[in-house]
Amino acid sequence: MEYRQLGSSDLTISAVTLGAWGIGGFMWGGQDDDDAIAAIRRSIDLGVTTIDTAPVYGTGHSEELVGEAIKPYDRDKLQILTKFGLRWDGKGEGKFSMKDADGTVKSIVNNGTKESILEECDASLKRLGTDTIDLYQQHWPCSGTPVEESMEAVNQLLKQGKIRAAGVSNFDVALLDRARAVAPIVSLQPPYSMVRRGAEEELLPYCIREGLGVVCYSPMQLGLLTGKVTMDREFPETDVRRTNPYFKPENRRKVLDFLAKIQPIAEAHNATLAQLVINWTVHRQGITAALVGARNEQQATENAAALDFTLTHEDTTQIDALLCVVELDL
Repeated sequence: MEYRQLGSSDLTISAVTLGAWGIGGFMWGGQDDDDAIAAIRRSIDLGVTTIDTAPVYGTGHSEELVGEAIKPYDRDKLQILTKFGLRWDGKGEGKFSMKDADGTVKSIVNNGTKESILEECDASLKRLGTDTIDLYQQHWPCSGTPVEESMEAVNQLLKQGKIRAAGVSNFDVALLDRARAVAPIVSLQPPYSMVRRGAEEELLPYCIREGLGVVCYSPMQLGLLTGKVTMDREFPETDVRRTNPYFKPENRRKVLDFLAKIQPIAEAHNATLAQLVINWTVHRQGITAALVGARNEQQATENAAALDFTLTHEDTTQIDALLCVVELDL
């Protein structure tokens, strides 16, 4: 495993970070709790010291599972990342619906007010069973609340010692500038994958220039880049991938064709396609770590070994050349 400093903070995180969205069950068609806890513990045992979650992942359930899973471990050797801003109690704006694992529809709202953030932090600390959150991130921009107010809450939490560092997710450069003018933001969490590289245009250059860490999410493009999503695979109504445009038949075919072409590179390193994709991602310029989900011990084991080999310059050049001709219909 590789470990890297997160921006200007004193946090050192694992380059492969465990993403705990899927284990919450929300939008992923359900999840067995025992498998989730086993996946978290197997990840930690194999050197994945950093876990990223959020209250909205299973409306608190993901955080609870993380809190339960880390109980046997030395808390000081782990980095727990979570977020704020999305609530399911109606206190906020911009309502949208999500289906729980059992099909129950829940309404999610965005709230960036200082009062809400302070309240959310206490709730997350309780669910996680910890006194301090290592990195606290605004999950999405909130149009109804000036980001300056949200960052005032962040500053208060830093002074209180309830969080060690602050970050943001899904922000553009302009909003990053505004946030950083108020609070010491150390990182950004944007979407980034082989087939979703918009962050390379402005965000990554900005973060490199300003010394911000980048913890990218969905590097496997919701599992599409594992090679396991065949043309005939169907997803239940409670799974976000059922209607995601990346999973349209024509896009699946293009991605599967691309993966078939890079399969020999994976085989040359005795690696799986998923490991190859993770390795390529965390070694892109500007990327500090990649969030990779694991829903059982087998997946956790595979992810943790993704950096056990080194891609050659020729490997990377070949992959990049093949990616240049992959045009998805989104």
